[in-house]
Amino acid sequence: MSEISPVPFSVLDLAPIPEGASAADAFHRSRELACLAEQLGYHRYWLAEHHNMKGIASAATSVLIGYLAANTTTLRLGSGGVMLPNHAPLVIAEQFGTLETLYPGRIDLGLGRAPGSDQRTMMALRRHMSGDIDNFPGDVNDLINWFDAADPDPAVRPVPGYGTRVPVWLLGSSLYSAQLAAQLGLPFAFASHFAPDMLLQALELYRAQFRPSARLAAPYAMVCINVIVADSNRDAEFLFTSHQQASTRLRRDGSVQLPPPIQDMDSYWNPAEKYSVERALAMSVVGDKAKVTHGLESILHQTRADELMINSPVFDHQARLYSFTLTQQIHRSLFA
Repeated sequence: MSEISPVPFSVLDLAPIPEGASAADAFHRSRELACLAEQLGYHRYWLAEHHNMKGIASAATSVLIGYLAANTTTLRLGSGGVMLPNHAPLVIAEQFGTLETLYPGRIDLGLGRAPGSDQRTMMALRRHMSGDIDNFPGDVNDLINWFDAADPDPAVRPVPGYGTRVPVWLLGSSLYSAQLAAQLGLPFAFASHFAPDMLLQALELYRAQFRPSARLAAPYAMVCINVIVADSNRDAEFLFTSHQQASTRLRRDGSVQLPPPIQDMDSYWNPAEKYSVERALAMSVVGDKAKVTHGLESILHQTRADELMINSPVFDHQARLYSFTLTQQIHRSLFA
């Protein structure tokens, strides 16, 4: 690993609601995971906005960020991401300006262009659909201009929010956000944990087209992947079947709560489902410490990522905590 510079590891938490659990359980488990992540030395901890999803409790993303920030002391917390077309930019500026004011130097705002929901839910969120996605670049610029106090006397001033310098990231799983992040000189995160097909092309485009800005002098790319570590390959692969089942069910009939693992996936999915899910989850590293170490080395060589964000969709809470603990042990061994 001598030719690879040290790379921070971070946490993506979808606040999963496993079968038999509640949203309240998910929040308490997120608090426990955030405290552990801080203790272990993870760099940042992000939560993602989803709506009308039975198995994800982080719909009110900024509220949950505030809850976790109040229960930690140094960990960076943020959104991975807020789906900006669902919101008025002023509201997001005020929410994240409030978080930054309460927890200075600890808040990130990651922005996505996707809806994070189905068509009916989008209507319920936005009330109308006229041009919201097309406004994304302008909405991002509005947020940055408020956070950077670009206009000394704006007609509309987010209070708090104006001049708070909240770090803004662009998130994506295609080339669009890679190009926009490069154009605006912003850090970029790619969602390869569920949509890896365009990862390398997006990273290449982002780096090639990057324009330095007052916020960022050189490109900074974060890659999100699935990682599950256990004491044996067999144990880790067993735990991974929860995510494989949930991904299969998502394609069959929509959102489900994370199911318990099973011994035999081949009896659960058909060949077409297996192909689709395995392609979507191709950026998953599952196994014991030795196997995951090798897998992470390969990803770092392949992507030249400046940061890895780890999603660990494990049904059993203690096994999930243990996976994150082992992952950080691997991190220390990689960059000792």
